[in-house]
Amino acid sequence: MTNAIIPAPSSITLGTSGLGRDAHAGTEGHRRAVELAVAMLRSPHTLLDTANEYDGGRSEEVIGLAMREVGIAGPAPVVTKVDRDLGSGVFDRDRVLRSYDESLARLGVDRVSLVHLHDPFTISFEEAAAPGGAIEGLIELRDSGAVDSIGVAAGPLPMVRPYVETGLFDAILVHNRLTLVDQSAADLFAAARERGMTVFNAAPFGAGLLAKGSASGARYGYHETTPELRDWVASAEQACSARGVDLKAAALQFSLNSPLVHSTVVSASSPERLTQLAALVSASIPAELWDDLAALGPAPSNLDDDRPEAR
Repeated sequence: MTNAIIPAPSSITLGTSGLGRDAHAGTEGHRRAVELAVAMLRSPHTLLDTANEYDGGRSEEVIGLAMREVGIAGPAPVVTKVDRDLGSGVFDRDRVLRSYDESLARLGVDRVSLVHLHDPFTISFEEAAAPGGAIEGLIELRDSGAVDSIGVAAGPLPMVRPYVETGLFDAILVHNRLTLVDQSAADLFAAARERGMTVFNAAPFGAGLLAKGSASGARYGYHETTPELRDWVASAEQACSARGVDLKAAALQFSLNSPLVHSTVVSASSPERLTQLAALVSASIPAELWDDLAALGPAPSNLDDDRPEAR
């Protein structure tokens, strides 16, 4: 089949997985969350990435309020994700359609252009592909014109790969697998691009470690960081410092410069972080730094996608 055409995203898509945390209506946290979403919508980045399950739906609710405040009347600059029923784990065709309707209600829009199948951990690929399965629901959304494009979003590569190989999907989002530390998604991203899919690379900072540094105790990819990985990151910090570069800038630009990636998904927890993000994007990186980092050898990533609990 011919994949649907997704409007070209900007090089950065803003992630909103924590946008609704503690953002209960009437609280100071809610006000700050809406202000942040407004700042995101007014930034040069063309898409916000959210999901039905993020913070119990509050991420989408906050984005909806912000869109109304900004006065966005045209197509929503939002990518969302359909999620399993959090109570039962059911993730079939009917749940996909309900999840999408829930998201539209929270966002206050009639449609979004792209919707991902999100973290299908409670079902096998065979169940997703069976009649009445989740894939059928997604195709129904696209064929009916309710969305333009469908994607798959998860972490473990063995989980994502069979969806890509169907040729039915228009986009892919994988997190923590194309960074300075872990490049295991490279082959899958290349295969997706060959199929004409749009590639979103999420979590270029490894969900914390490459932003907070080796001494921070931060985890990588939602898993505890091993001493070996901390040592490698400390060496990368030294290499960056010797070239006058912030490790965060190198980590972000590694993804931005990859020919495999259309858009890098980055979270920003405050308007100040949005400003800092712009500085990281514009930071000058000497070409020699990439050679210095390569000379460190492969990082001992703590992710093992063969583990059942890998996410």
